[in-house]
Amino acid sequence: MIALALVAGFFGYRAWQQRAPDKHDGPRKPVVAEPAPERKLGRIAFKPCTLSPPMGAQSLEAQCGTLSVPENPAEPKGRQIALNIAWIPADESGNHDPDPVFLIAGGPGQSATESFAGLIPSFRDVRKDRDMLLVDQRGTGKSNPLQCKFDDEDKASPDAVDASAADADESPEASRAMAIKCRDQLARKADLRFYTTTDAVRDLDAVREAIGAQKINLMGVSYGTRVAQQYAMRHPQHTRTIVLDSVAPNAIHLGNDFARNLESALDLQFGQCAKTPGCTKALGDPRERLNALMVKLRAESPLVKYRDAATGEMKEERLRPAHVAGLARMYAYAPLAASILPLLLNEADQGRYENLMSLSKMLGGSMSDMMAYGMQLSVVCSEDAAGLHADASMGASLLGNSLVDLMQAQCAVWPRGEMPKDFHTPLSTDVPALLLSGELDPVTPPSYAAQVLKTLRNGRALVLRGQGHNVIAVGCMPKLWAQFLETADAKKLDATCLDTLAYTPPFTTFNGWEP
Repeated sequence: MIALALVAGFFGYRAWQQRAPDKHDGPRKPVVAEPAPERKLGRIAFKPCTLSPPMGAQSLEAQCGTLSVPENPAEPKGRQIALNIAWIPADESGNHDPDPVFLIAGGPGQSATESFAGLIPSFRDVRKDRDMLLVDQRGTGKSNPLQCKFDDEDKASPDAVDASAADADESPEASRAMAIKCRDQLARKADLRFYTTTDAVRDLDAVREAIGAQKINLMGVSYGTRVAQQYAMRHPQHTRTIVLDSVAPNAIHLGNDFARNLESALDLQFGQCAKTPGCTKALGDPRERLNALMVKLRAESPLVKYRDAATGEMKEERLRPAHVAGLARMYAYAPLAASILPLLLNEADQGRYENLMSLSKMLGGSMSDMMAYGMQLSVVCSEDAAGLHADASMGASLLGNSLVDLMQAQCAVWPRGEMPKDFHTPLSTDVPALLLSGELDPVTPPSYAAQVLKTLRNGRALVLRGQGHNVIAVGCMPKLWAQFLETADAKKLDATCLDTLAYTPPFTTFNGWEP
C-alpha cells in the first residue's frame, strides 16, 4: 500500500535526522523503519491504507483491517472468510457520535472499498461527526472474491443490477457453459451456497458487534438497498437510520423489469433531444435511429474496424445487437454518458459504427473487472431465479427477454443458498428512512421507491430531476444526508436545494453540447 510506504519513509527520515553521521562512529547501522501504527475500533485492529477507486479517481487515506467470520454459520470452526474492512474515522474536531455509517455497495458483486472510495470526499459533512465503515461483502473485493478467470473467447459479464452484458454470447447454452466453468473454478475456494444477502447481513452485524456500536446508520446503493432493507428487517434494534439510494424493493425479483425499465428511461432521456434546439434537425429521432439499427443488426452483423481503447491497436469484429443493447443500457445509468448516444446512433445510421464498437468493448471490459461474477450468481440464483419469468409484451424491446433467459440458464447449474421465508416481504418499520431516486434511472425507477415508502412510517422519498442511477453525491444531496443523520427525521428536510438540478443536453457534434 502507498500509505504504508510513505509512513515507513517518514519514520526512516526522522531517524536519520535525529542521528547525524559521525566520522568516528564507524560503519553506519541501517535504519529500520518503524511499523505503521495500529489503531483499534472495538476489537478490530486497523492499520493505515490507501483506497484506490477505479476510473482514476483520487485515492483515499483510510484505516484497513479484517474480521474473520465462518463461511458456513452452522460450522463456526470450519472455513473462515476474512472480511475486508475500511474505516474512515470522523474528524477529530467533530462530535464523534457513537453510531457509525455503513456504506453498502451495489451489483450484486461490487466491492464497497473500491466503489465508494471516490465518493467519500463528497461526504465531508457526514464525516464531521461519524465514522464511516466500508465492508467488502463476502465474495467481493478482498473478502474471498468470487471472480472467475475466462479466456477471451468466453469472457462475459452477466447482467444483474449493475453489470453489462455487452460482450456476452447471446445464447443460453453459452451462458450455461460459462457458469459451469466459473462454478467449478470457485468450488475449490468457496461453498457457493453461503454468499447470499442473508449471509452478508449476518456479517454486517458481526462487524457492528465487533466495533462495539449499539446502533448503525446504513446507506445502500442499488442492490445495496436490498442488503440495507434486510438488515433493518432482521436487526431493527441496531438500526438507527437507513438511506436507500436507487431503491430495489424486497418484493421484486432482479431481472424481471430490466427490459421495461430501460424502455421507459430511454424514452425520457432521448426525449431531451426534441427539447434541445437543433438536436432533432442534426441527429433525427434517437429512438427511431436505435430501433432501425437493432432491426438491421438482427438481420446482418457488419464487420467493423475499431481502435481498442485499452491497447490502441486496430481490431476487427462484427457488431451484434448485444453490443448496442449493452452499451445503451449501461450509458443510460448516467445521463452525462447517455448524452452522446443520439450522436452515436446518428453515426451508425450513416454506416459509421467504429465509435459504437469501441465504446461497447471498452465498457464490457471495465464492467467485468468491477463485478464479482460468482458472488453475483450466488445472490441472484438463490434469491431471484425462482421468480424470474419472460414477459411477452417486451419481446420486441431493446433487451427483449434475453437477460431473463440467460440468468435462468446460469442459475440452472449454480448452487443455491437458503433465504428466509419472508425475504421478499416489504420492509415495514418505524426506522427513519430516506429514499433517493434519479428521475431517469433505467433500472430502479422512482416508482420502486414509492412502492417501498408505503410501509416505512418514518420515511420520505426524493426524486432528483434529470439524474440516473446512484445519486447520493449529486448536488446538495450530501448536505441533506448529513442533516438527516443529525435529526433522524427525513420529513423535516428542506430539499428545495435539489430544484436547481438541470437536465444534461445531448451532444449534437463530437465537440460537445450546444451552447
